[in-house]
Amino acid sequence: MKQVLEVMGMVCPFPLVEAKEAIAELNSGDELVIEFDCTQATESIPRWAAEEGHNITNYEQLSDAAWTITVKKK
Repeated sequence: MKQVLEVMGMVCPFPLVEAKEAIAELNSGDELVIEFDCTQATESIPRWAAEEGHNITNYEQLSDAAWTITVKKK
């Protein structure tokens, strides 16, 4: 299953807070697609995913100040 978390316009650390809450609802192997425009989250989300043992399956810059990261739950 793939769930999209749209957090454009949210300032840090809220994209990460929302991502933590959203992934808690998912089953192992599900993917959370996080779309955000907070530059700090480009570091904090991958770092959190690595610490939790989740995999990043996609990470791309959508525009000058927008990114998408897909986190696969461990």
